Amino acid sequence: MQLPKAFFKTLKIELVHHRKYSTRKEASESIAEYIENFYNSGRRHSALGNFTIEEFQNQS
Repeated sequence: MQLPKAFFKTLKIELVHHRKYSTRKEASESIAEYIENFYNSGRRHSALGNFTIEEFQNQS
């Protein structure tokens, strides 16, 4: 799956540019946590009708 450029821009603006990582592992864990705990479940996406990804996927 190829992620859109907008995702990486959002990731950098909302997380990466606000942190200093000591190790690659620390960065990887932080980014994974952001994606799982905020981007997919808490952040509303205009392209999905202002639903979170989880809300959009759970629509019947």
